[in-house]
Amino acid sequence: MKIKTIIHIFLLLFALNISSCGSSRPDKNPESVAEAEKLMAKKAKKSNREARKAKKKAYKIYWKAQSKEARKSIKKNKRRNKRIARKRAS
Repeated sequence: MKIKTIIHIFLLLFALNISSCGSSRPDKNPESVAEAEKLMAKKAKKSNREARKAKKKAYKIYWKAQSKEARKSIKKNKRRNKRIARKRAS
């Protein structure tokens, strides 16, 4: 291939790359502050949901790694503490 051909292909790819940039698509960019805040809230909600899922998964992995006796002990202590709390409340 000639150098001119390579340069033309490079310029063509560069032009296609620029046309796909976000500022050239007004439908993707919010027009008002309210829309921008709504998008940000939606994004935050999604990230919070993903964080909760990751936390839940880590919790499960941790407890599956514990011994059976440790899990039983934790359950018993939890139940005992609930009973004690109920007696204090009444």
